[in-house]
Amino acid sequence: MNDLTDKSFQTRAVHAGERVPPADFRPVTTPIWNTVGYLYDSMDDLDAVFDRKKPGQVYLRYSNPTVEAFENAIANLENAEAAQAYGSGMAAIHAALLGAGVKAGTSIVAALDVYGATFTLLNNLFANLGVTVRMVDASDHDEVESALEETGATVLYVESISNPLLKVADIPALAKLAHQHNALLLVDNTFASPYLLNPMEHGADYVIHSATKYLAGHGDVLAGLVATSTTNKNKLFELNKLIGSVLGPFEAWLALRGLKTLPLRMRQQCDNALKVAEWLRTHPRITKVHFPGLPGHPQHDLAKQLFKGRGFGGVLSFEIDGADKDKVFRFMEALTICLPATSLGDIYSLVLHPMTSSHRSLTADERARVGIPDGLVRLSTGIESVDDILADLESALKKV
Repeated sequence: MNDLTDKSFQTRAVHAGERVPPADFRPVTTPIWNTVGYLYDSMDDLDAVFDRKKPGQVYLRYSNPTVEAFENAIANLENAEAAQAYGSGMAAIHAALLGAGVKAGTSIVAALDVYGATFTLLNNLFANLGVTVRMVDASDHDEVESALEETGATVLYVESISNPLLKVADIPALAKLAHQHNALLLVDNTFASPYLLNPMEHGADYVIHSATKYLAGHGDVLAGLVATSTTNKNKLFELNKLIGSVLGPFEAWLALRGLKTLPLRMRQQCDNALKVAEWLRTHPRITKVHFPGLPGHPQHDLAKQLFKGRGFGGVLSFEIDGADKDKVFRFMEALTICLPATSLGDIYSLVLHPMTSSHRSLTADERARVGIPDGLVRLSTGIESVDDILADLESALKKV
């Protein structure tokens, strides 16, 4: 900092204490770089950073050291070359599709049972912009291949574990099919997280996360992320300079802090989910349980193969016998430990009614086509004692 002794009080109030030269020590944890702009001693250096000929920072919409630390951490955990962070999971999905080349006149083949907002993004926003969208049963590889052939799709889009029906995508087989038909494979890996699955190891081209969920893990930050190759990352970087869907440094710091306990949280959540699913499967009030950890699940063996023996995820869904919307609402209101909130992957156990929440934007016919009945409940198990979770569910089921 320049000497301010001869400057006015007004000027000193603005500049005093700022721009202290770097010290010969480093912080143990990544600090929050809460600044919009950066200074260089040489304008030539700033010019070189703008051109990306020299590493550095120029503007918060472009990049930020705290955000880059989070991006690097996720790239490492996903065994990817690079990653790009966004202000939300939906922003990450949108950007990945654009980065993969989706535009007017191109086609997307996507799994039918994706998150409701993703379904609407594809079938409303992108379709209205001149993109052909074909929704398929991603577990039927003949149907997937036919759709890829007939549409000449640019992208095949799936979720590693689908929301909310918990179908498991055969990433190696789907990657092979996509690439045989000159399509890129985009995988939303939010439900599995890198703890269970690294889709790029199995051929995926882009891996997407709602980092709001398991990565951050505490229900206090909104964030999204795309892990991919360095070449694709450069495309996403340039694209986001124009779109501006950036992740703030404070949110990146929160997500990076939460990420430290991902394996600890996921281990407990996977264990809780399996015990809850096994308990629900034999409950007289429950007609169906969707969870890949159950032996009767259609992709149980595939899940065991893909998920490194670490579990089957922390989310399950189930159907209450004879329940309509009103009965589901009364069930959710009777819960005291499992919280009725519109998220998942938190340390808290969270319940959600897909019909009126995650898939609210779908019509009744669309929900029927996807396979989401009015009585379906989604449960994201937290890190509480499983005995307390089960007692809470039992108490609430007795009241409906």
